Amino acid sequence: MRGAELVVDLRGQALTTLDDFWEAVREPCGLPAWFGRNLDAWADAIDARGISEVIDRHDTLTVHADRQGLFADTGNGTDNPKARALAATFDGTRNRLVLHP
Repeated sequence: MRGAELVVDLRGQALTTLDDFWEAVREPCGLPAWFGRNLDAWADAIDARGISEVIDRHDTLTVHADRQGLFADTGNGTDNPKARALAATFDGTRNRLVLHP
């Protein structure tokens, strides 16, 4: 039986690198030890499914994070390209990234 939504709340956690993000989502998303810790592997886990039983048991995944560190946006076009690429892996429907001030 599938659940409606898996909510992963990373607010308050220090996320300054992609490695910080991978470590923060590893346990709540049930990512296996062999998970690739890269954008392609993450996209497969949240879109194609079949990598994490935890994610697969839910219809949607919502990740909440603070708009700082990795996700900081200075507003002058110098935001982190790695964070932009990570955010682009979320389709906004089946999986969402919600950034909080």
